Amino acid sequence: MVSAIASGQGKTTTTAALARKLVKLGKTVRIFKTGPDFIDPMILERACGSPVYSLDLWMVGHAASQAMLAEAAQSADVILIEGVMGLYDGNPSSADLARAFGVPVLAVLDASAMAQTVGALALGLRDFGPVNLAGVIANRVASEGHAKMVAEAMRDIPLLGSLMRQEQVLPERHLGLVLPQEVSDIDTILDRMADQLSLNMDAWSALPETSFDSDVDSLVDAVESAKPLQGKKIAIARDAAFAFLYPANLRCLQDLGAELIYFSPIANEAIPVQADALYLPGGYPELHAEALTRSQQWLDSVRRSHAAGLPIWAECGGMMVLTDALTDQNGQTWAMAGLLSGRVIMQQRLAALGGQEWSDSTKETTNTFALRGHTFHYSRFDTTLMPFSHASKQRDGAQGEALYQVGNTRASYFHAYFPSDPAMVARLFLAE
Repeated sequence: MVSAIASGQGKTTTTAALARKLVKLGKTVRIFKTGPDFIDPMILERACGSPVYSLDLWMVGHAASQAMLAEAAQSADVILIEGVMGLYDGNPSSADLARAFGVPVLAVLDASAMAQTVGALALGLRDFGPVNLAGVIANRVASEGHAKMVAEAMRDIPLLGSLMRQEQVLPERHLGLVLPQEVSDIDTILDRMADQLSLNMDAWSALPETSFDSDVDSLVDAVESAKPLQGKKIAIARDAAFAFLYPANLRCLQDLGAELIYFSPIANEAIPVQADALYLPGGYPELHAEALTRSQQWLDSVRRSHAAGLPIWAECGGMMVLTDALTDQNGQTWAMAGLLSGRVIMQQRLAALGGQEWSDSTKETTNTFALRGHTFHYSRFDTTLMPFSHASKQRDGAQGEALYQVGNTRASYFHAYFPSDPAMVARLFLAE
């Protein structure tokens, strides 16, 4: 478990550098990301070469998380799990996940403005929980001498490695890191970070192995075996404007029997005519609003599909493009598809963040919980539409994101994690 004292310490950078270094050393590396996240897993996938799935005791569940770890352990030499925020932040926290599966913790600590005090932070992280702290990687060190001072202050905690200050870092924007496909020299940056990561190979080799006992076949339940989406073709928008896709969501749709077809709205590609349903995931439509406005084939196709009763599930960015208009960060307003009356307005302040779940009172399933997921957005939807339902907040059960329905089109700021309730997901993509 790669964790830290807080966000901004360099967990993703260090995890990516470590993964790429181990790959270059001939190791097979699998990475998981703690909690809801779309962008970091794309960077980490680029670093290790394999899809990065989410692990979360609430959203994913203990059994499914354990099964995915067991499945990865069958082929990987090394499994890395990037934590979220600080080690003990959230409920459940990264520390809770590490303890649940007996995973040792590797702490990434920003040493740029300190030296020996890194040792105090490491001891505090270990003992507060406690957790099995396997060691520390000191990030943003200035020199070998600086790294040596940090190592000497660690007492009985090994310094597993150090990463020099980077002249070129992974760029960020309002929802996190920039998408890897938008960084032309992403592999060069990852290789450079890997080369600048100094590892204490003796300490690394001494790390104990972890076993994950699980029935991998338990990932496929009776609902998936029934394959209610068998023979259905689901069109999925996938480009720089619609990139927030859990790999587990795609796998879930396939397990339910669906065939997935991808297309690009910002490239003015129409919804494939053979599609039986449409999935519009989140992303950055606000950064590509002009291209979307000018993509007449795309706009005409989604209006025709809606009018014909095609089931449409649109979440966050996917919902934004179905409204009348989108006002971007510069205050410029762009016409959208007009299926949902109202307009979306970008704002500087974070509008919503956190885990949520949506329970459909009409669903018929033996699953013990509803469709779970999260919300994270910097815009608001000004509309006169009345929601047909609401998600509820993980933290206290209070009312969460609104869900809107017009015909067979359903939309919300809520990002759903499909494997949490496959039966409910299947109904989203079947005509009523």
